[in-house]
Amino acid sequence: MKKTFVAVLTVATVAGSLMTATPPARAHDGVGAGLAAGLIGGAIVGGAIAASRPAYGGPVYVAEPAPPPPPCYWQRQRYWDGYGWVVRPVRVCY
Repeated sequence: MKKTFVAVLTVATVAGSLMTATPPARAHDGVGAGLAAGLIGGAIVGGAIAASRPAYGGPVYVAEPAPPPPPCYWQRQRYWDGYGWVVRPVRVCY
């Protein structure tokens, strides 16, 4: 906001000094001064806008989310260990 205010104030100062520096002798002389003031003012305001920071975040790369893990569950399985049957929990995934 400060930059914009300074740019507008500068444009007004430059335009005022161009208009009061030499009074126009004829009607068509004021057109050139107005055109020059408009070009200078546009350059100043455009520069202030271009130098300002954007109000939103810039474009960013967003990776796709990883696929969900396969559904798993715990199952009690029985196996023979050579001496007898033993039951142990085993994680089973598809």
